[in-house]
Amino acid sequence: MTRLPRHIAIIMDGNGRWAQQRGQERTVGHQQGAQQVHSIMEAATRLGIDYLTLYTFSTENWNRPADEVAALMALLLKHLEEELFMKNNARFRVIGDIQRLPQVVQEAVQYLVDRTAKNTGTCLVLALSYSSKWEITKAMHDIAAEVEHGRLSSADIDESVINQHLETHFMPEPELMIRTGGEQRLSNYLLWQCAYSEFYFTDVFWPDFDEEQLFKAIVDYQGRQRRFGKTGEQVTAKK
Repeated sequence: MTRLPRHIAIIMDGNGRWAQQRGQERTVGHQQGAQQVHSIMEAATRLGIDYLTLYTFSTENWNRPADEVAALMALLLKHLEEELFMKNNARFRVIGDIQRLPQVVQEAVQYLVDRTAKNTGTCLVLALSYSSKWEITKAMHDIAAEVEHGRLSSADIDESVINQHLETHFMPEPELMIRTGGEQRLSNYLLWQCAYSEFYFTDVFWPDFDEEQLFKAIVDYQGRQRRFGKTGEQVTAKK
């Protein structure tokens, strides 16, 4: 494949509905969805995608039934497999309000971040206890504190400064945003970062979103002209 996106972000939607259609508990869908994360990460690694960011657990998800939240946390721990990352030379990072996670999950997450830091392949980023409005609000608080302490002038605040204070400061903005499960909204996910992302919506539930579906999304992306406010003629002339 040519003209691959450096960064793909995915809203992994449809686990619960996938299970319910099969007469099973929602947790079964989450289990199958977790397995699919492995498959998609390995596919992204083979393609040479630099960053793969997955919306794993939103701040709004804390409002779900307690037993479902507990099951999700247990599932997360089970699938933070060091071997998967090491054999694929992949890095692991997390964005979100990590302090809200159970201590055992925080420790497992930090261990894997540290263990894979020197790997040079695809960086898998999980958005955990994350919402874009929370992230932007936190960034504004941090910037305001720097101004208050004289480390930054209000006149210095621009897009670059804001980017530096976001959870995603270590990676480029996503060129391609994929949402599975049939819904067509961002659901409070990477609102700032997706200002110029190409969106790809599919009715396929996440547990059925396999390597072939990923390739289909990328091919669709490759067929689009990214103009960033310019005319098509300007973009073509530049080439």
